[in-house]
Amino acid sequence: MAALVFGLLLFAIQSPPVPSRPVADEGATPPPTLPSPPSTGHPNGTLQQLPQIIIIGVRKGGTRALIEMLSLHSAVAAAQNEVHFFDWESHFQKGLSWYLSQMPYSFPDQLTVEKTPAYFTSSKVPKRIHQMNPDIKLLLILRDPTERVLSDYTQVFYNRLQKHKHYQPIESVLVKDGKINLEYKALNRSMYYVHMQNWLKYFPQDSIHIVDGDQLIRDPFPEMKKVERFLKLEPQINASNFYFNKTKGFYCLRDHGQERCLHDSKGRAHPHVAPAILQKLYQFFHEPNKKFFELS
Repeated sequence: MAALVFGLLLFAIQSPPVPSRPVADEGATPPPTLPSPPSTGHPNGTLQQLPQIIIIGVRKGGTRALIEMLSLHSAVAAAQNEVHFFDWESHFQKGLSWYLSQMPYSFPDQLTVEKTPAYFTSSKVPKRIHQMNPDIKLLLILRDPTERVLSDYTQVFYNRLQKHKHYQPIESVLVKDGKINLEYKALNRSMYYVHMQNWLKYFPQDSIHIVDGDQLIRDPFPEMKKVERFLKLEPQINASNFYFNKTKGFYCLRDHGQERCLHDSKGRAHPHVAPAILQKLYQFFHEPNKKFFELS
């Protein structure tokens, strides 16, 4: 596991990180100021709190599964939607008071968590989150970079298919002129080392917990115990909270007798990729890993 986790952090290439959507010049927007606490809370004693935990990515790494599993813990209150506060300029300019309004109501002793997978690859986000709370806990869930690329393509493929839009065969986006197509954004999102360097400018490594997304799919319980320890939560999530759904082909959740599974869009089969192209992809990501292992 250690080799996988640390190996995934060394995808160093020359391409710059790709923001989730265009943003203005960094100097144009001053950092938001912390809003005053709400004057009144909910009648049951709950209130909206800025998150103490953020799942920063990575896209198609398993962020939805992670936040749903973390929500099993009674000390955690999770935002249901991706807020996109720190990466979308139109949201960021509304300030932290707007961000606060997007958070769930929670009890004072609960931890609030939100997840926006695009945060990880957005160049301005680390600084902005640090300005809000330099002590925040960050969760980053990573999968094998090749598998993540294929999942990324699969999501876009089905979205375009449902909208009756044209889509490009996967081989045409992965390879250009016989070489790996570095202009393909999905590849950039799997270059974990490049983006991690930006986060480490603002946060120490012990503020970022890396979840093994591939292991979370195969056996979620051990990974969630590690998350509990990182967040210093009282042990509460247990093996009985997970059961394998043979029909869907992945683990579902069981909470106080209620069972729920992720949306059917999760766990879709990847498209067939020609073995030669798939091998190019594996080789592209393998060499940086090897160099990292030699340095460690």
